[in-house]
Amino acid sequence: MIPAEKKYAEWMGLALDEARRALATDDVPIGAVVIGPDGAVLGSGRNQREALGDPTAHAEVVAIRQAADRLRGLSAEDGSPHDGWRLAECTLVVTLEPCAMCAGAVVLARIPRVVFGAWDEKAGAAGSVFDVLRERRLNHWVEVYAGVREAECGALLREFFAGHRTQP
Repeated sequence: MIPAEKKYAEWMGLALDEARRALATDDVPIGAVVIGPDGAVLGSGRNQREALGDPTAHAEVVAIRQAADRLRGLSAEDGSPHDGWRLAECTLVVTLEPCAMCAGAVVLARIPRVVFGAWDEKAGAAGSVFDVLRERRLNHWVEVYAGVREAECGALLREFFAGHRTQP
């Protein structure tokens, strides 16, 4: 059995690949993957707010939507009952701490575990500014594993914003 920390680091590599793809559309380089209970990628996403002109096109939301669509498709193929929007037993891996909108989507999708890289001291909702994922007044609580490949995730964001601040 692979230790959780090693799996999380490998999965974060997939999220970082997605984050780098966001650079092609000048979106903030944040990437996410939803991993199923068997370790397979069910959904992947990157920020696409600029590309799609959609303020809700955050990496986490894109990945969650894709995972739910895939689960619905899989259950249709084998005839098994599955309520595709419930992502129970899945793990969301994202390069930056989820914001309030994305944390709310995680709770509503019933994702039990979030792994993230860099903290977001301005808008994070997994412990830095808010803690939506572990809010006891909600109907679902999430395990949070923070700081996975944090330096690499943070460097990608810092480089992106440094490049944008020097442009006229």
